[in-house]
Amino acid sequence: MKERISTNVLLAIIAVGVMTFSGVTVETSMNITFPTLISEFHIGLNVVQWITTIYLLVLSSVIPLSKFLKERFKTSHLFICASILFLIGLVVDAMAPAFIFLLLGRLIQGIGTGIALPLMFNIILENVPKSRLGFMMGFGSLITAAASAVGPTFGGIIVNTLGWRYIFIILIPILVLAFILGIISVPKLPQSELSNNKFDVFSLILIFLTFAGLIFGISNISSKPLLSVNVILPIIIGIIALTIFIKIQDRKEDPILNVKILKNMAYSKYVIAFFINQLIILGLSFIVPNYVQIINHSSSSIAGLILLPGAVVGAIISPFSGSLLDRLGAKKPILTGIGAIVISLLYLAATSYNLSDTIFTIFYTIIMIGIGLSYGNIMTKGLDYLAADIKADGNAILTTVQQFAGAIGTVIVSTIITKITAISGTNNVIGYTFAILFLAVLSIIQFLVVSSTKE
Repeated sequence: MKERISTNVLLAIIAVGVMTFSGVTVETSMNITFPTLISEFHIGLNVVQWITTIYLLVLSSVIPLSKFLKERFKTSHLFICASILFLIGLVVDAMAPAFIFLLLGRLIQGIGTGIALPLMFNIILENVPKSRLGFMMGFGSLITAAASAVGPTFGGIIVNTLGWRYIFIILIPILVLAFILGIISVPKLPQSELSNNKFDVFSLILIFLTFAGLIFGISNISSKPLLSVNVILPIIIGIIALTIFIKIQDRKEDPILNVKILKNMAYSKYVIAFFINQLIILGLSFIVPNYVQIINHSSSSIAGLILLPGAVVGAIISPFSGSLLDRLGAKKPILTGIGAIVISLLYLAATSYNLSDTIFTIFYTIIMIGIGLSYGNIMTKGLDYLAADIKADGNAILTTVQQFAGAIGTVIVSTIITKITAISGTNNVIGYTFAILFLAVLSIIQFLVVSSTKE
């Protein structure tokens, strides 16, 4: 007989989950608004992209601090802080009279989401019985996976009907309801003893430099030569900052992030698999709408709607796949899911010269079923290789990797499409073929990595 999950725990997960879903939805839906914002604020594409870049940069810098925040502050206080920051960010963006205020709002939202995202999984790991852990981790992971796919559809519909500001306005009452729900439930959760650890400002600076360097350097590949200063210098700065950060954390008795857990090879393999999963999700969310609009000459609304069935089915599959993990173990649902992704991507790559909207919808949906079977279970199984006292560190690393993959996934895929298309001349399809093939190769690597890990 399965152990029961308390009502307070369920309500707390839903409350934090709604905030997380909203954060990821805004992140992906804002890409649709770029042309409108360029026209309204009289700015260039290189400037408007900061809406996404500054959000991901702040998010990636805050998430590694989640273990420190968890040990230093009460869960209820972290929830309240994250909720208020996110609501303030929404209001600032909804009323933004100039582009700089829009960036400010996105920055504030990034801090709020950076606190909330790992908090949701920490609540699940600490309060859900082991017999139900796979199901609830699947439920938690579907929030980020589904939001990534729903975002473009949501953004496209809102921009075409109500205007871009309503992307933020619509979410405000939803976040208020989630805040009330959390105020009722989160304080009732068990709270571990808090520590008096001092905050390491230098480590925070290193985290920021790591992600700033890597994100800016990789982002510049699409518009600058590969060996240019704009690409090489930021990446070198990011790598140096990351190396120093790892060495400092390795020597500390109570580090901000316990990087020693990466020496656990089984856990590290699942970190790689998780990174690839997120990169595939974000890569496809760029490839599919652009192919449909540029190659098939379909409307932006149809391009967004093509992603919707996959998002819905993936959302339904995720908790179900977690139940499969609880009953059958991790490898069967994970490898089944990855196998479906591999076959679908190889088919799309082989037939990329003649892909109808219907075929794209069918195979994107199959891929999202594969994501639903593997995504949350990869996270759950990876953390299962760690002792209870270091699961928060493991969660922080996985969530950070997830956001970093999101930050560079679109850039890598768009760069492949742009560069290959430029080389081929008039052939616009070949760039998409190579981009899909790149994701297929990654999914094969993912399959091999998981297969090589002992159950």
